[in-house]
Amino acid sequence: MKRKHANKSFWKRIRFKYKLMFFNESTLEEVWSFRLSRLSVFIYICIFAFILITLTSVIIILTPIRNYLPGYLDIEVRKEILENALRTDSLEERLSIQSNYIRNIADILSGNIPADSIRFNDTTSYITSNYDIPRSNRESAFINKFEEDEKYNLTALNPNPVQTEVFFYRPLNGIISSAFNEEKQHFGIDLTAAPKDNVIATLDGTVIYAGFDPKYGNVISLQHKNDFISIYKHNDILLKEVGDRVVAGEAIAVVGNTGELSTGPHLHFELWHKGDPVNPEEYIAF
Repeated sequence: MKRKHANKSFWKRIRFKYKLMFFNESTLEEVWSFRLSRLSVFIYICIFAFILITLTSVIIILTPIRNYLPGYLDIEVRKEILENALRTDSLEERLSIQSNYIRNIADILSGNIPADSIRFNDTTSYITSNYDIPRSNRESAFINKFEEDEKYNLTALNPNPVQTEVFFYRPLNGIISSAFNEEKQHFGIDLTAAPKDNVIATLDGTVIYAGFDPKYGNVISLQHKNDFISIYKHNDILLKEVGDRVVAGEAIAVVGNTGELSTGPHLHFELWHKGDPVNPEEYIAF
């Protein structure tokens, strides 16, 4: 009974209404009055707090103010930041490449580029020598017919046939200043070129000689398959040593003007097959 009476007394107290009156100080006339209970005041405060929280949330969600809250960044802003970061990385990489390129050009023009770096800067040193191009049916038929027609041709008895199955690289992109002449004991061709140009290997092979000769200057010789030997004379710098393996198109020397018989920057190139000198122009298109 006491507990029920206490509960009724509590609800009666919080629902008991008080009259709040406002008087004019001068005339003591009642200006405004209203009745409130403790329960109604609590309800009004909760409603006001709910409205205030809702209004604040709507303002934050629907306005750019939300971007200033930690962890609540707009998706578009995040995407733009990511794109700007990627663009910055690309620009930095491009700037580094351009700086290295300009630095290399300046070193080349000033003549300060190290000789050992030529073979690493030369893109031709990375050319592969795989030339196994598949033949079409029409090409195979033509080859078979040609071989059948030439089976009893006496010209096939040439002791120095051109090795068509071997692909030769040009040792230098230059102009022939002196052709092959076996009668005058000029067993090669002379190619004019600018100083510091790269001399490349004409075939895959092994360095069998690399040294200095008083007449021909710095000389390097390569042994190739099919009994071919290529010789490169009057070089300024040799980039390979005896025993080094080289691939076709790899830089092996630098054009120079060394030796007593040299008349200017050029390359004297010789090609030998089974111990006999052959005309390089019959094997390589200069």
